[in-house]
Amino acid sequence: MKIEFVTDFVCPYCIVAKEAIKKVARDFDLDVEIETIPFELTVEPKERVDTYSDPVRREHYKVLEEPSRVLGLDAKFPPRVIPRPYSRLAFEGWHFAEENGKGDVYADAVYAAYFIDEQDIGEPDVLTAIAEKAGLDPTAFREALEQGTYTAKQKEAREYSRNVLGVSSVPTIYVDGKKIELESYMPEEVMKKLMERQAEQSSGGFFGCGEDGC
Repeated sequence: MKIEFVTDFVCPYCIVAKEAIKKVARDFDLDVEIETIPFELTVEPKERVDTYSDPVRREHYKVLEEPSRVLGLDAKFPPRVIPRPYSRLAFEGWHFAEENGKGDVYADAVYAAYFIDEQDIGEPDVLTAIAEKAGLDPTAFREALEQGTYTAKQKEAREYSRNVLGVSSVPTIYVDGKKIELESYMPEEVMKKLMERQAEQSSGGFFGCGEDGC
């Protein structure tokens, strides 16, 4: 089963959805390949948002508390990082990691750094430390960030998710090429949707982040 996972590292719904998918795969012994497709919620030079100080966002994030507990995530919704970082640089690092066989390990580490450790994943020093923990060469990684080695590639990836796939909110999930929408991120609901493998519109509303929002 191949899953295309359109995501942003600063989307709280994304970390929960991915953890739910991974738990389902383990619990039901599914052979699941998760492909990350980058989507930047806030594209530079747009002004960054302050999710930590926003009471409306805090109220919305309460829907994630129970799924997070079930999944064993010690995540902060929202994390105390003000303002919310741009994710372009983190995704450029992901392209480096992907080419070196560590894309998924690096992606999970970036989510954890932001939502669990409350680190600013827009900072090169933070990303370099994450890369080293993921088993990547920190010197080569830092050089790739500083030289903009993957800037064009990330721009293409961002335009692909927005303009080709037509994605407007994340997470957006495709199972074997078919888009699914989840009413919740409880593992049981994820299991149901994954096994159905079909496009389905949510009657209860889709939980996710739109551009500049979340």
